[in-house]
Amino acid sequence: MILYNVTVKIEHAAHAEWLQWMKTVHIPDVMSTGLFLEYRMGRLLGMDEPDGVTYAIQYYLTDGATFEQYQAYYAPRLQAAHTEKFRGRFVAFRTLLEIVDKGAFYTEN
Repeated sequence: MILYNVTVKIEHAAHAEWLQWMKTVHIPDVMSTGLFLEYRMGRLLGMDEPDGVTYAIQYYLTDGATFEQYQAYYAPRLQAAHTEKFRGRFVAFRTLLEIVDKGAFYTEN
């Protein structure tokens, strides 16, 4: 399994608009490609963020070939739409990870 992680810091002034757009437009567009198994979106906690709010959006894929398909056919258009809408109000970086172990949470009764 592959994890495609997109970390975004969005300026405070654009935060509410960006979050709504991500939830209602961008992430649904990414998921509608049919290439991703699931996604998770998290907000960075415990940091003083005077210049913006940081999120990590994690998309899960079956393998590297599927990611290459996403990069070739979908990523340029989807990333361009994000850049055009929020130009100059965010910074982002992307990482690709191979999941080497997936455990379950243990809770003691």
